[in-house]
Amino acid sequence: MRVVIAGASGFLGTHLTEHLRVHGHEVTALVRRDPASAQESRWDPRAGEVDAEVVGRADAVVNLAGASIAGNPHSDRWATEVRESRVSTTGLLARTIAAAERPPAFIAGNGIGWYGDHGSAPVTEDSDSLGDAFLTGVTREWAAATEPAREAGARVCILRTAPVMDRTSPPLKQLRLLFKAGLGARLGSGEQYFPMISLRDWIGAVSYLLVSRDVSGAFNLCCPTTPTNAEFTHALAKAVGRKAFLAAPAPVLKVAAGDLASELLGSVNARPAALERAGYDFEDEDVREVLASALA
Repeated sequence: MRVVIAGASGFLGTHLTEHLRVHGHEVTALVRRDPASAQESRWDPRAGEVDAEVVGRADAVVNLAGASIAGNPHSDRWATEVRESRVSTTGLLARTIAAAERPPAFIAGNGIGWYGDHGSAPVTEDSDSLGDAFLTGVTREWAAATEPAREAGARVCILRTAPVMDRTSPPLKQLRLLFKAGLGARLGSGEQYFPMISLRDWIGAVSYLLVSRDVSGAFNLCCPTTPTNAEFTHALAKAVGRKAFLAAPAPVLKVAAGDLASELLGSVNARPAALERAGYDFEDEDVREVLASALA
């Protein structure tokens, strides 16, 4: 396949690019500087510029671009950058795909925060988006920006990605150090559900969606059995050989985390129902397996 990837230099983009190339696919990375090789193509999302020929020749376009959510959650500038970096890139690629003579598939990044707080109720791709939490609002706009591609007949897959667990990337990189230092703590009551996915299953699922030409729609990228925060805390502490007796009170988290507090205290008991219907087989099905894979 010929695949164009936006956000190819990020953590997920780097691993996906390497995986696809190893398996014989031709990958072109969209970069915001002068290309260093024929495997790169320059684009400027702020100016609305991307090479339409590169997009039009592709079998699929993957958008993983977006500013890191690690920042000052009390800053209006941070909030604007988080939103615009996702919505503008998605919109530009969707419009370019729509204008192509043969619209390529669009594999569009998004987040599991789309659902908002659902308590303990199981959440599938058919569940509603609830509430007005910051990232929930962002993911709604993010998803809506794919519409031009879908309306033009392109196959569109929206990746509602849960936190991807790997020892070299947030959030596990920081959490592992805290827990090893004996500072692991549950968040609030710990009863809220905390979806996650291993890096190898995220890569496997996205690759599966790329080559499965008869599937489209939204897909929850999370392990089949979602743990509560307390279960995750216990499992991570055990994995690093420490105890975790501490708790971070909800009122403190609401003040400290600002717009991101809902991501820490909200509950999404997610199920990857659409991926399982499509035939994807998970390697890591629960928190114990996800952490074992991530920390290996």
